[in-house]
Amino acid sequence: MKSQTIIIGAGPAGLTAAYELARAGRDAIVLEQDPLHVGGIARTESYKGFRFDIGGHRFFSKNAAIEDLWTTILGDQLIERERLSRIYYRGRFFKYPLESLDVLRQLGVYEAAACIASYFAARIRPRRPLVSFEDWVTNAFGRRLFAIFFRTYTEKVWGIPCDQISADWAAQRIKDLSMGALLGRTFSLRSRRDGPVIKTLIDRFRYPTLGPGQMWDTLATQLRELGVVIQMDERVTAIERDTGGITSVTTIGPRGPRTHHAEHFISTMPIRELIGALDPPAPAETAQAARSLRYRDFIVVTLIIDRRHVFPDQWVYIHEPSVKVGRIQNFKNWSNAMVPDPRYTSLGLEYFCFNHDPMWQLDDAALIALAKDELNRLGLADPSLVVDGTVVRQREAYPVYEANYSKAVAVVRDFIEHKIPNLQLVGRNGMHKYNNQDHAMLTGLMAARNIMGDSYDLWRVNADALYLEEGEEGADGGRLFPQQVTTTAAPRTA
Repeated sequence: MKSQTIIIGAGPAGLTAAYELARAGRDAIVLEQDPLHVGGIARTESYKGFRFDIGGHRFFSKNAAIEDLWTTILGDQLIERERLSRIYYRGRFFKYPLESLDVLRQLGVYEAAACIASYFAARIRPRRPLVSFEDWVTNAFGRRLFAIFFRTYTEKVWGIPCDQISADWAAQRIKDLSMGALLGRTFSLRSRRDGPVIKTLIDRFRYPTLGPGQMWDTLATQLRELGVVIQMDERVTAIERDTGGITSVTTIGPRGPRTHHAEHFISTMPIRELIGALDPPAPAETAQAARSLRYRDFIVVTLIIDRRHVFPDQWVYIHEPSVKVGRIQNFKNWSNAMVPDPRYTSLGLEYFCFNHDPMWQLDDAALIALAKDELNRLGLADPSLVVDGTVVRQREAYPVYEANYSKAVAVVRDFIEHKIPNLQLVGRNGMHKYNNQDHAMLTGLMAARNIMGDSYDLWRVNADALYLEEGEEGADGGRLFPQQVTTTAAPRTA
């Protein structure tokens, strides 16, 4: 098959690129390996009428163009929700984002006093230099609050000890937050809505009535009406290239192997797999750099509870070290339409692991039994009320950022720029960036515009889905990630 542009992957980035091309009258073919779903990790799965996310997906962006695009696609099918998410620790729910008075009241007099003392001790003798995630959070909140509210969950998600995760990632993910900032927000006379919007703190967001997959299913339908070809169940097996760049992509699917020719190519597939599929192969240095990139995998165990109400949150972070579950989604509280019968509630228990871990090897029945047991141990629901359950395993859900990940990505970028100039990388796995869907969409949109004559550097799209010009702070476009500490730093002062 021949098209002007081949797009590998029908997630938010790939579909947005196709939409931008189609609006300009350009043709495109989208190749998606999933046999049923578009949307990638932002899809919505269904089991016996119960709909559930692969994680939770809020629709909020600082980028007005992305917000407008969501509105254009779904219109009044986007509902506005008031956020409620809390931390569960030692049988208590703590407000999240953290509120200082709530934290201190719930911890009790002794523990609250110890936390305050720990915070002021960190202010008097801060850790220097700041090397790890643990250093950064301890300076910002004190060691006791770090241990309660940050260590357990972070280590569940990434499988890396907090003293081995870079301080840079904390500065990105929890920027503008500290115990001092929380106290200021608590006692300030200014409204919480005053001042700049901090994504971590947004208290309202939009959400599709039938889950995030509704956005991408609707967009896929609109794309087909505009003439875009979306081929499902097509797994890329080879990417042919010559001295001028990529010439074709070969896939395998129900109709056997197929070869797709184009002038331009956009990829959202993991960098490791992309480079591994090149024919002829990439140079040894590039191939090794791509192979060094790893991904954190993800399991969602959805339990159907014979109870109308379980807890009011959309999601709860589980900071109990005694259980393996990291987060629990309450899909009914995202949208009532996520459950077919209001007498029931569906909960998604999320487990973070690698696909070589023992947990990944458990069969569905064992995972459902584990989830029921942990729900009982947490005291959130009686396991006898669980009437059914299902399991979804998501490979390569989160890029993992070990010591030399940035160097590895730089090697791949340099190779593509000089040897494959008609290829653009977009999206979370396509760029090996732990980004949100608005960031992924903006990279797809700009890649399409580059094909039409613009010259955007996609790596300058920052964590807030804003394009930064050269010279602006953070204009390398990089999002800071949990990467392992490698420096042999001088001894800390505390």
